[in-house]
Amino acid sequence: MLPTLLGAAILVFFLLRAIPGDVCEVRLAGSGLYVDEAEIELCREKLGLTKPLFVQFVDFVTGYFRWDLGDSMWTGKPVTEEIAVRFPLSLQVAIMATVVAVLFAIPLGAISAIKQDTWIDYVVRSFSIAGIAMPSFWLGILIILGLLIGTQHFFGTPWMPPITYVPLYEDPLRNLSQLIWPAVATGYRYSAVATRMTRSALLEVLREDYIRTARAKGMIEKNHHQPACAEKRDIACADDHRHRVRLPDGWARGHRAGIQPERHR
Repeated sequence: MLPTLLGAAILVFFLLRAIPGDVCEVRLAGSGLYVDEAEIELCREKLGLTKPLFVQFVDFVTGYFRWDLGDSMWTGKPVTEEIAVRFPLSLQVAIMATVVAVLFAIPLGAISAIKQDTWIDYVVRSFSIAGIAMPSFWLGILIILGLLIGTQHFFGTPWMPPITYVPLYEDPLRNLSQLIWPAVATGYRYSAVATRMTRSALLEVLREDYIRTARAKGMIEKNHHQPACAEKRDIACADDHRHRVRLPDGWARGHRAGIQPERHR
């Protein structure tokens, strides 16, 4: 892992230096106005860009260990402060997007598997393929346009989510009305992948010997879909989720060992 991180740091550092110009030219002369060269040199000296490349790289790497990520190019504030301001919002959107993905993926994947090769299956598969192919930012633009056009048509006045961020503990309704839309746009893409995985996992379970035996003995479909099929499906989804969020390996192994499908006699 350390060689990979070091290699990535070297690559990023030297690629940034290989790009024509530097941050001082972009900051001071980026708007096309005339800026004195002495002012640009003063900026470079302040940021340490006049030091040898090796010294700059050492400062670049050691800054991460000191949690010193430098100052923002535009605001002039420490980057750590900028991250701290935006982290709660990003975390909330990530959690909400995960909830949206789960609420979409598990029911749709299960229905698609149970109704395999029917029009319902085709609709769900088209829904998931569209989610994989559609960029989240483009879906977000469509959601905004849909809100504006829909509210204008039905209520006579266009409505948009609040622009200024309000924490959840201050005004839950205003907060959710603002963040539910990016959560839907992001969660839809995640749900598309999870839907296909849920469908594949459940189809694999439905082809197991004990399921075929249950069918041969005339058991009702809805009875033997639960709970054995759901348990194996959840194991597969849990394994996939563990790889995405990096849960410990022992968690999934324990979950797998603790759930065994009951054989129908």
